[in-house]
Amino acid sequence: MKRIVLGLVAVTAMATAAVAQEEFAPALLYDLGGKFDKSFNEMAYMGAERFKEETGVEYVEFEISNDAQREQALRRFAERGRNPIVMAGFTWVEFLDKVAPDYPDVSFTIIDDRVDQPNVRSITFKEQEGSYLVGMLAAMASETGTVGFVGGMQVPLIGKFECGYVGGVKAADPEARVIRNYTGDTPAAWNDPTKGGEITRTQIDQGADVIYHAAGGTGVGVLQAAADAGKLGIGVDSNQNYLHPGHVLTSMVKGVDVAVYNAFMDAMNGEFTYGAQDLGLAEDAVGYAVDEHNEDLITEEMRTAVEEAKADIIAGEIEVHNYLEDNSCPYW
Repeated sequence: MKRIVLGLVAVTAMATAAVAQEEFAPALLYDLGGKFDKSFNEMAYMGAERFKEETGVEYVEFEISNDAQREQALRRFAERGRNPIVMAGFTWVEFLDKVAPDYPDVSFTIIDDRVDQPNVRSITFKEQEGSYLVGMLAAMASETGTVGFVGGMQVPLIGKFECGYVGGVKAADPEARVIRNYTGDTPAAWNDPTKGGEITRTQIDQGADVIYHAAGGTGVGVLQAAADAGKLGIGVDSNQNYLHPGHVLTSMVKGVDVAVYNAFMDAMNGEFTYGAQDLGLAEDAVGYAVDEHNEDLITEEMRTAVEEAKADIIAGEIEVHNYLEDNSCPYW
């Protein structure tokens, strides 16, 4: 996915950060599930690693194991001169909102939610747009007319994935059935591959032959169960096609890595900006992955249909509903 050019997207409060070269000491905080979750956190890690490889500049990182560590970790990094500090995940909002005002000279970036503080860059994505496209692919690939969705925690953010996916399924096949389940109501829901596999097998028993997950590390179990049953999974956040070649139809990818890379690079170059950025198909920030592991699963007809829909979404001719706007979905 190409680098998102921040100057081309709408940015609120475009003040330039005062991160001087001598103050530059980047840090990255992961969400629950660990940096090698093969999904969201790992994409953040990849962005930081790309920055380190290109610049030779080291960064520090921290993997939390419980919510009680969040505020402590933020304060520790800020007090030790870490700047900028990037957080991966919406669950950092409450803590960043509390900590950021105490360190006005530190530049913070939060990915997947917004914090309205003058020293914070907030990066969100239009997951509903990418999910719409993979929903179309799911419906076109399904032989049973029934597809599945497995979410982690049932929170509004994941509602964007779920609702967009159902919209794409229904656009490609209005008669298709979508089975929807979540793995839990605590943060543990993001790191329970066993539960993900159990839910997937239940959906398969109900006729689903393509299952999309938006469940972090739990999704590894979803993809495994689908592959074991000879069905198709759909990955999320990172390109997960390689996990089960021939059994992952595609992956809904989003530029978490680019968000981390840009935050570090902009701060190093004295070009850091604050405010909210909401990135979608138009910015090449979300999309679907096609590579050597799944290219035989995506027919020319499927790809043409999805590319046409992508162009129409960018042009505003198709409006994919954003679940966060009203906590509802018109597609079910």
